[in-house]
Amino acid sequence: MVEVREWSRDDTARLLRVPGPDDDKYSRGVVAVRTGSSAYPGAAVLSVEAAWRAGAGYVRYLGSASDAVLARRPETVAAQDIGRLRPDAWVIGSGTDAAERTAEETEALRTVLRGAVPVVVDAGALDLAPGAAAPLVVTPHAGEFRRLRERLRLTPDGSGDRAADAAQTAEALGATVLLKGSRTLVASPDGAVIALPQATGWLSTAGSGDVLAGVLGALLAANAGASPADAAAAGAWLHGHAARLAAGVVNGRAGHPIVALDVAEALPRAVGDLLP
Repeated sequence: MVEVREWSRDDTARLLRVPGPDDDKYSRGVVAVRTGSSAYPGAAVLSVEAAWRAGAGYVRYLGSASDAVLARRPETVAAQDIGRLRPDAWVIGSGTDAAERTAEETEALRTVLRGAVPVVVDAGALDLAPGAAAPLVVTPHAGEFRRLRERLRLTPDGSGDRAADAAQTAEALGATVLLKGSRTLVASPDGAVIALPQATGWLSTAGSGDVLAGVLGALLAANAGASPADAAAAGAWLHGHAARLAAGVVNGRAGHPIVALDVAEALPRAVGDLLP
């Protein structure tokens, strides 16, 4: 039986801070985003939107959906060449399909994964996670988790104990695993597992994972001294809290339907709710 630590509001608050007079856009965290595709440009919009609204000071977009991203978030710097900019975190894979990926795109992603900067690996980039040198936070849903375990030569269906399976996968991968679900788990390679409070069912909507990826990028970029698991757990908690606020799930109310962009737009309020 794996021991599971419950993550709290206070745990999340420890990883948030109010910018001081000596801060600038770089010190608040630089997030580089390579998400979205011609088939799913909205994923890029959502991940970039979330990174900004979760507190990133600078967001650089390097994917193929720059027109859509800039139409929504004109403050984003969109360019294929990363140049001299040194990001504090990367977000890759959201809204992409490994089966449709070009050789050039594969090499660009592998270059990111060979680096030393933390990388949030989602959706269409999960197949590249095994063997990566960079510190990773991989974010599979149940189906992607099964395929990842198969790629790692683990029993695809696992033991039936989600916490134990997440811990085993994190150890085999040598990276942090954020296993999405109504009760999200964050597992570290050392076997530690964190559990997030059960999310509101209104969060089960297309694009919510893209928003989560952007939030994780912002929290990793702003917390260089924190473990990837703690930053990931804080990001997941903040994402869930923003969903509850957006859906009106407060004071015992059942709430109402939301879309993923509602969650991203509620992030500043969720951050402000945690700050002293």
